Amino acid sequence: MKTGLALRVSQHLTLTPQLQQSIRLLQLSTLEMAQEVEQMLADNPFLERVDDEEAPDGPAEQTTDADPAIALDETDWSWDGPEVDRDGRQADEEHGSATELARSTERLQDHLHRQALALHLDDDERAALYFLIESLDDDGYLSDSLEELTAALWRHVQAADPAAGQARQEEIASLLRRALGWLQHMEPVGVGARHLAECLRLQILELPDTPAARAALALCEQPIEWIARRDMRRLTQATGLDEASLRAGLALLTRLEPKPGRRFADAQRHIIVPDVIVTVQGAQFDVQLNPAVLPRLRVSDLYAQALRGQRGGDLQQRLQEARWFIKNLQQRFDTILRVARAIVERQRSFFLHGEVGMRPLVLRDIADELGLHESTISRVTSAKYMATPFGTFELKYFFGSSLGTDAGGNASSTAVRALIKQMIAAEDPRQPLSDSQLADLLKEQGIECARRTVAKYREALRIPTASLRKTL
Repeated sequence: MKTGLALRVSQHLTLTPQLQQSIRLLQLSTLEMAQEVEQMLADNPFLERVDDEEAPDGPAEQTTDADPAIALDETDWSWDGPEVDRDGRQADEEHGSATELARSTERLQDHLHRQALALHLDDDERAALYFLIESLDDDGYLSDSLEELTAALWRHVQAADPAAGQARQEEIASLLRRALGWLQHMEPVGVGARHLAECLRLQILELPDTPAARAALALCEQPIEWIARRDMRRLTQATGLDEASLRAGLALLTRLEPKPGRRFADAQRHIIVPDVIVTVQGAQFDVQLNPAVLPRLRVSDLYAQALRGQRGGDLQQRLQEARWFIKNLQQRFDTILRVARAIVERQRSFFLHGEVGMRPLVLRDIADELGLHESTISRVTSAKYMATPFGTFELKYFFGSSLGTDAGGNASSTAVRALIKQMIAAEDPRQPLSDSQLADLLKEQGIECARRTVAKYREALRIPTASLRKTL
């Protein structure tokens, strides 16, 4: 057996710690990035926040090179956020704070607790009402039965007072029944219902006593699938009402809110602080980073001066980490701004005409234009948002597949969905358009779209089928 030495040359990718951090920061959402900044401020003694009164008059000098290994001036490690305007204007003077762009709303429970303060209740009654309010789901329903809620509250009482007897449990059940009555008389109407029929009934009882209201009450007693299918034969037999009365009752039901807590849940769930703000003046677009999300950080002069001239050691490493972090943050926002500006330039028609003006666009288009990798564009466009005159959208929203046209061009799937939405909004509710008819109308406009594709887009828009949209 022979032994010997052999030389082998190979290549492999090594991700330095600063490059790993750069990639990670790029894919974080605004909220996650803010949390990362707070964590770094707590962990690294060399990193500190710049107070408003200490901030420089203008933004710190920056570079827009997309290379993660970008270097800054070694003598300047403060950063007041990247430049957000080619003319050097301060965006916060024109756009206000992020709270104005994404106003938060109180929880449904907080809204109900404020109403409860106006009721004259003793301590036990107030506690029972509080328990029911906190047991509501996002839609405003009590998904647990009163028996289950009584058992849950009884366990709490027993834990605090093991001597509590059966009489106390019956008292709790009675308290919860009374509290349910108070809850179901609160606003929004329908809150505290145990199921859809009860929710609708509570809303109808608040309306004037009319034949339509009485018909709607009778309908609430019937199986919900009969109502959804507009099964007039069964509904007529079950209620004894004539067809005209049923139509009036069904029309009233469609105007009611099946999820009374919806407006509170939606407001909480969809609070979004945009990373980029786009304003349109005529045919000119102004694309800026939202100043409210830009961290204002610097390396502490006090600690940096103390270490000047020293080499090595843990503190020197922490100082370098602080410098890397500031540099990578700057790189993150530089890249977001470059990508946002490229998107706006490619989707000019959207910013002038709305969804119907959306053009087909894929990640590679922007990657090739900016000299970046597709994975970088994917990270930048995930969980980053752009405020526009038509609303606030995730950057990914501006990318979409294409459909062929008779002229040999392409139409964006987003634009096609917008056209379908417009067609359905303009249809005769007594004769709603089927998916096949919608496909034919699109073809008349030169867009080839199969019926199954129309159905997929309609479902994505959460628009029911033609039979369920039909108004009697």
